[in-house]
Amino acid sequence: MKKFLMFATFLLALLLVACGNESTGNNDSSEATNATDNPDTEENSGNKKLEKLAIGFVPSRDPQEIITATEPLKDLLKTELASLGYDVDKIDITVGTNYEAVGEALSAGTTDIGFIPGGTYVLYDDGAEVILTATRAGLNNDSDNPADWNQNEPTEATAAQAISYRGILIAGPSAKGQELAAKVNKGEELTFEDLDSANWNVMSSSSPAGYIYPALWLQENYKKTITDLSKVVQADSYGTAFARLASGQTDLLVTFADARRDYEEAWTTDFNRKADIWAETDLIGVMPAIYNDTISVSKNSEIMDDELKKVLQQAFINIGKSEEGKAVIAVYSHEGYQEATDSDYDNERKAQEIVQQLGSK
Repeated sequence: MKKFLMFATFLLALLLVACGNESTGNNDSSEATNATDNPDTEENSGNKKLEKLAIGFVPSRDPQEIITATEPLKDLLKTELASLGYDVDKIDITVGTNYEAVGEALSAGTTDIGFIPGGTYVLYDDGAEVILTATRAGLNNDSDNPADWNQNEPTEATAAQAISYRGILIAGPSAKGQELAAKVNKGEELTFEDLDSANWNVMSSSSPAGYIYPALWLQENYKKTITDLSKVVQADSYGTAFARLASGQTDLLVTFADARRDYEEAWTTDFNRKADIWAETDLIGVMPAIYNDTISVSKNSEIMDDELKKVLQQAFINIGKSEEGKAVIAVYSHEGYQEATDSDYDNERKAQEIVQQLGSK
């Protein structure tokens, strides 16, 4: 019995030593694995490390559609930033409940980057700074003089990218519309009385090209606004507005440039006109440039500084040039990005002042 107990004790000791060695080996292996999986990024790559970037999108489309479409942006942006000296652990993308929510988040510093329209930017520029303007396909007409557009019809798209678009005032085939167009094409200046004698078709008061910028144009040229016109009707869509123009119910309409391209076929089919839209319509007014959407950054973000702003500018410009990037930003109808300055949006500030004045009446 004594020999048996001694032998059992010996076996138990061997077993404990073996388990101890195995346990030590597992811990060493685990530590080695963790050291490989979680390196000190800045120390190993030379890049600066950011734990998180928060990006906010305005809900110009269905929020879930935006979330789905922009999911690839996370990896695209991480890759671009890494190549430019910043390693980001996490990119958080959210869609605001409304436009104001994204502006407020930028002002508060809870969102670092915001994809917001110019109108939202100027309302929150105390806490936000524009770094980029979105680009879209340009047009072969961009003159302030409507007669130039009329001599260069039809308006066509170009390969060049544009950072703004125009609002335009179109005269239709009615007698009054043709009378005013003839004056413009002769180089004569229209008076406010000329404009007031026509039937106008406008969009809702929140429409930049269909209301706000035409109101700005009237104020700058005639010290008047849309509410000073005698005969104004509001359309629920541009399709309705063009149908009224074609039928002669209205003489003039305000829209984006150049919406006639979108209704060229409907003009002779749905609207039953015999001549084409370019022969029967002319411009009699061109509004100030309406700058495209912005990418803006928070002035109150804890991580935002001049160096990161420059890097973000270049990263988004690069993304906008790639096929994968273009597919992502197409959700906002963006085709690329160009560097922007705060003064680019001065006309938007004037337009917002008009909106506030109209709202107080």
